[in-house]
Amino acid sequence: MYSYSSSMLERYRRDRRKLLEFILSSANLIREVRAPSGTISNSLSNVNFDSLSVDHVLSCISSGGVLDVSAATKDHYCERALPIVVHSQSVNSYFILTDPDLLGSPPRRMPPPNNDRLNNENLPQSSKQVEQILQGNIAIHHENGDRVKHANGMLQSLEPVEAGDLPPFGLPPLRVGLSDDDLRESAYEMLLASMAFSGIKMLPDQGRKKGRSSKIVSGMKSEEDKAVSQSPPEERDSKLIDTIRVQMQISEAMDLCTKEMLAQSMSTTLSQQTSVAQISLGLVSSISRSYFPYEKSHIQWNNRHANILEELLCSPANPRIDYAAIRYSIGKIRNAMEWDKMSSIERSEILVPLRDCASKVLCLPAQFGIGAGSSSEDTGYHLGIRLYEKLLFAVFDILEEGQLIGEADELLTLLKVTWSTLGITEIIHDALYAWVLLKQFVQTDEQVLLDNGIFQVQKVLAAEPCNGKERHYLDCLVCISECNGRLIQSGLVPAILFSMSIWCDKMLQDYHWHYSQKPSQFRRMLTLALTVGVFFPNEHGKLTKSHTSVEISFGRLKSYVERSLQAAYLRVTDYLDLKSKLERLRPLVLLANGLKLIAEKEFTEFCPVLHEFCPEAGKISATVLYQLFGERLSPFLGGISCLSQDVRLVLAAAHMLDWELTKLHSLACEEDGLHQPLDGVLDHYQIGEVSGPLILDWVIAQHAHISDWISRASDLEDWEPLSSQQKQGVSVVEAFRMIEETVDQFFGLNLPVNITHLQGLLSVIFHSLDTYVTKVTSQLVEKSHLYPCALSLTRYEENVVPIVRKKLVKHAVLDKKVNDILNELTISKLCVRLNTLQYVRNEVCVLEDSIRKSWGLIKPTLKRRWFNIAEPQSPEMLGRIMSACDETVDELFVTTFDGIRNTAATAMIKITDFIGTKVAFWDLREHYIFHLYHGSVEGARIDGVLQYVDSVLSQICGLVGVVLRDPVASSIFRALLEGYVWVLLEGGPCRAFADSDVTLMEDDLRMLKDFFVADGEGLPRCLIEQEAKFAHQVLSLFSQQTGTVIQMLMTASEHISIEPESGKVGHRRLHDANTLIRVLCHKKDREASKFLKRHFDLPMSSEYDDTVTSESSSAQLLYQIC
Repeated sequence: MYSYSSSMLERYRRDRRKLLEFILSSANLIREVRAPSGTISNSLSNVNFDSLSVDHVLSCISSGGVLDVSAATKDHYCERALPIVVHSQSVNSYFILTDPDLLGSPPRRMPPPNNDRLNNENLPQSSKQVEQILQGNIAIHHENGDRVKHANGMLQSLEPVEAGDLPPFGLPPLRVGLSDDDLRESAYEMLLASMAFSGIKMLPDQGRKKGRSSKIVSGMKSEEDKAVSQSPPEERDSKLIDTIRVQMQISEAMDLCTKEMLAQSMSTTLSQQTSVAQISLGLVSSISRSYFPYEKSHIQWNNRHANILEELLCSPANPRIDYAAIRYSIGKIRNAMEWDKMSSIERSEILVPLRDCASKVLCLPAQFGIGAGSSSEDTGYHLGIRLYEKLLFAVFDILEEGQLIGEADELLTLLKVTWSTLGITEIIHDALYAWVLLKQFVQTDEQVLLDNGIFQVQKVLAAEPCNGKERHYLDCLVCISECNGRLIQSGLVPAILFSMSIWCDKMLQDYHWHYSQKPSQFRRMLTLALTVGVFFPNEHGKLTKSHTSVEISFGRLKSYVERSLQAAYLRVTDYLDLKSKLERLRPLVLLANGLKLIAEKEFTEFCPVLHEFCPEAGKISATVLYQLFGERLSPFLGGISCLSQDVRLVLAAAHMLDWELTKLHSLACEEDGLHQPLDGVLDHYQIGEVSGPLILDWVIAQHAHISDWISRASDLEDWEPLSSQQKQGVSVVEAFRMIEETVDQFFGLNLPVNITHLQGLLSVIFHSLDTYVTKVTSQLVEKSHLYPCALSLTRYEENVVPIVRKKLVKHAVLDKKVNDILNELTISKLCVRLNTLQYVRNEVCVLEDSIRKSWGLIKPTLKRRWFNIAEPQSPEMLGRIMSACDETVDELFVTTFDGIRNTAATAMIKITDFIGTKVAFWDLREHYIFHLYHGSVEGARIDGVLQYVDSVLSQICGLVGVVLRDPVASSIFRALLEGYVWVLLEGGPCRAFADSDVTLMEDDLRMLKDFFVADGEGLPRCLIEQEAKFAHQVLSLFSQQTGTVIQMLMTASEHISIEPESGKVGHRRLHDANTLIRVLCHKKDREASKFLKRHFDLPMSSEYDDTVTSESSSAQLLYQIC
């Protein structure tokens, strides 16, 4: 960007000169041109087009075509103090350098006051002090007490510059119009002249061209290739000179012309010991038009050297100079055409006043290798410094301005030949080179330049103290600047360091802005700032460097942190109200989020670097940000009454900011401070105190909301599976969705919570799911409604004479409500309920893990807060508190979620048992309970029932999950065994078993067991055998002799009871009297019949007809009763 702007500026200057030259040379536009002396001039050779006002020229054209060069020049300098505008009919348009589309809306704050630069027309308020410095009333005293030279020329104000600019170091300004191009070309001439006087031979044109070609490919060679090259010294010097020429953008023609003029000057006028003025005089005296390819080049060259001589020799601080003679001579030099026509004798006579004045301008003491004698009143050091600065800029590649050329070290070594001519010493070189590196870094942002600049600064500060004469000379190089409305006077080296210090301060006082995208440079800038040190003016207005101490460094770094955070805060507050309207958020939310980002950046990138220099940096940052936001938050906290959406967002944003500030503050607590201690405790925003009761109220409200929603969803549940993959009910998904949303909202509040809040949340979850599980099982009927009632006991007796009128078994109809519920509770819906309960158990585990994880994320906040409020023994106390807290939290989780899992498991067992009982005693009662062994064993065996059992199991396996298949199958098998035992003991008058039937019944029981084992793919064999153990024992009673069974009954007769409760299904005991008497009742044996008639007077089974009517069978409503 910088190189592009520079090239455009040069193009603009050339086009401006050409346009003005065309206008002034046109007779139709300008009739006459009046020179500064008042005479009419027909030649434009002496006119400096760069110093003419375009507006003045256009005004002259419209007013008659007479141009006064003096008036046009005066207007040009007056216009420079004004902004550039375009005059239009509607409004004046100002030119700006930035893109307005990228700037956004104009700032609302008032701009800071502008400190105008010092110039000839507008002096600062302390103009009397400036005048005294200029006139020599304020002198610089040295150890010998002699008055040395006074500062002269116009002062340069060290006004606030752009944040990225390296401020000037206060050299006296140039009095004449020397442009950057003039300084660059003159610097190159001084280099060539110094090399010539030092005896360095320069090859002729052929060698020079070879050097040029080698420069083109130099970038393609490695350093090893360059080191291996064994060129002669003359050729290497020539190549290096050509490299410098290319770097300084000097044309080949001008280079050749300069060398020829230097060769002519050395042979005639120049001596071994010389200065810039003497070199310039030597060149001017031997110049002729024949050296230049164009007349314009000749005129520009003459004007440039005339300006140099005027700058050096026309010093207002030297009262012994004959200004009239000098100005007359310089005027002759400016007239190139007339100067070219003069003979060498005439030129020598005209240059006598200039030579006399130049001889009085002495150089450094002889021991510096520059010249002999004492100091003079004016050596023109400010021009020499500027020329040397232009030479130093040649080390940067013109194609890649951020890179040093490969010959940089050789170039710097070669520049030493100019030291005596330009008044440079080693320490001045090091300081100027450091300043040039940093200035180039500002323009290119290449980090290697910053590293080299820091090294050069360290080299300057580590240099050995100067001796008396060198220090005397350095003190003569006075730089005067204005800073904070006060004039500051210093030597050249301190002024350069002070310029760097000012620049470092400006950059680091807003390091969040400058180094947010390049934090690696932040450490280097801090190193440079602390290396340069702090400068301040003393009571005499002179610049003094403070001694580096812990207190000063601490104060400086603290200032950086505070000012940068304040600047970042102001950027966040810009357009805060507008952003609030656009994003529909309260300004406090946006402000807290913005400051949180700043705190995060400070913690991750800046504080680790600052901590190395200032361990309390984190505390300072946290304290500043806390105070800035606290001023706006406190009034808001005082007006909170409920946890509305706006309140929640503000409190959450403030809490997150408080969290980041606590992290930032605790960074300095990890080790003892080595500097001035700050307050070790960070005051927190009162977020927890305000939000704690509001969160509890919110949790209570959520409980009522979830309970109502779950009740509504349960009432609407039809217990149909969601899909073939999701076989649970719809309501359970909705219930967990409500609970998960509540959990997410709870932890998404981003507010400080404690165990009380967690306990409230877990209580809501427990009661909500407990209510839901209760509703899942509350619609089941009691299992007792599924079992048939026990029939009246009879004894087997064959009746030879048929009974005409048999007694009928009485039937009773179930309650209609119970019957409707049983019909509604189909196997598929019961399986969906079972799947739903399993889903509850699974999701509870997921929910528990999620809540534990979320709670674990907020525990560091609690730890950090406890650490900040603890006493000195807080680490031990923190361990005990956290251990107790963890135990309490674990107990809460175990109590809540184990309770939910146990409740769901109990409900699953209940539904599983109900499914088995309903399949055996309700759904299959016609095929199993009422059909098995009805009339005879051989005619109604169990193989006819298994096909219906297989159909039911297939249906269930397709409805329940894999985990639930075995428990449901086990329940059905257990219920079938209960039904089998019921058939044996409660089968009624139609069932009587002979000894020969026992073998068939054992085969049927074995067939039932094998069916559920399913060749190893079903239930485990051991489980089957365990469940079927009681059925086998009952069968074994039928195989016993009747006398044995009667004896067993007589033994247990004291416990006999023929009431139905004692013989309830599923509660039988093998040697119980109720079991034994029923075995005798169903034995097809005369001895058993006689015993039952004699002792219990039981009726004969042939007297009853227990056939179920078609009406009862079709309706499936009737159960047999006594």
